[in-house]
Amino acid sequence: MMNPASMAKIINAKNTFEKNHPKFFQFIKAVFSRPIEEGTIVEVKVTRPGEEPITTNIKVMQSDLDLIDSLKDLKM
Repeated sequence: MMNPASMAKIINAKNTFEKNHPKFFQFIKAVFSRPIEEGTIVEVKVTRPGEEPITTNIKVMQSDLDLIDSLKDLKM
């Protein structure tokens, strides 16, 4: 079981992140409003100040979905 002080710290950090980046949470809610299916393309782009963007993507495979399901089953 998690220490209540640690839990409060995590909740405060999450609330601050959500306040600072409201569009991100709207995006996450929209993406996960239905299950991700095989064949979905997930793209990530990182742009650091003064640098060119770095972008990559994956096409979701059934093995990826199986891994996610396995991780959900872990009780940590």
